[in-house]
Amino acid sequence: MKNSALIKGTAAIAVGAALLLGGGGTLASWNASQSATPGTVVAGDLNVVVANTGVWTDHNGATITNIANYKVVPGDKLTYTQVLDVTLTGDKMAAEVAAEGATPDNGFTEANVAVTDPVLTVGETGLGTEVTNPLKTSQKVTAKITFEFKWATADRDDVTAEYDFNEVSFTLNQITQTGLS
Repeated sequence: MKNSALIKGTAAIAVGAALLLGGGGTLASWNASQSATPGTVVAGDLNVVVANTGVWTDHNGATITNIANYKVVPGDKLTYTQVLDVTLTGDKMAAEVAAEGATPDNGFTEANVAVTDPVLTVGETGLGTEVTNPLKTSQKVTAKITFEFKWATADRDDVTAEYDFNEVSFTLNQITQTGLS
């Protein structure tokens, strides 16, 4: 009987120790837990949209209603004005706005025409201050491109020539701000 009691006692101690050490409980440490609500992360926005139909004017400021029907002659200077809606949404959002695609070598003899890089101004009138890149807020921007058929064009150079403005694009490129990687 003594062996039986000894075996039972030893087994009970072993089972108790296994329960305490094996996850059936803890010896001397406490636990607590709490959940948090960190919130939702929302992405910003960057976009450029043509706000309206662009307008062509001659050097006197008169509107040209259909540029495809207007025939330029040496000495003509035409200006295309386009309003753009620039969207910049984000706490560290900044972008550079630019226009591309207007080059002198596009149907006319390069020496006979001058095409300006687009001049970008703040606002819808084109009379605002020139855009200083980078932009940091949503706003309207006016782009102006000037096409000049030079007076010094000789003889009959570029008679019936065509200049294709279909490849002018306005781009908005995000730039790195302090605090971004």
